[in-house]
Amino acid sequence: MRILGVVALSVTLAGCAIQRAQVAEDARAQLVGMSKEQILTCMGPPASKAAEAQTEVWSYNSGDGTVVASGSVSGGSFSGVSSSRFCKINLVFAAGSVSAVNYQGPTGGLITAGEQCAYAVNACVRKR
Repeated sequence: MRILGVVALSVTLAGCAIQRAQVAEDARAQLVGMSKEQILTCMGPPASKAAEAQTEVWSYNSGDGTVVASGSVSGGSFSGVSSSRFCKINLVFAAGSVSAVNYQGPTGGLITAGEQCAYAVNACVRKR
């Protein structure tokens, strides 16, 4: 009975990660064309800004602090590795509106790429 509960919880969490990955993917298209004011309203102030000529880049940090750990046992000894998942979102502005959305970092798993980016962009995305 306990194993069934663990399996059910794992499936639920995986479903949430897949849904967040879809939100992040939708944001790549939906944020393009938004004004600086619209971005400030739904994402808040950026962590940093950079400008070159007529182009400006706003950067946001996103993620829930997920740490992925793996390990192996061999000959009585254990070795393990852990890594943190996060997303750095760069919004490129040209002529006062978003022209590109770029994600950097270990943003998710194989079928959940970008899911860590959803936390920052979620309020800007229209739900399907």
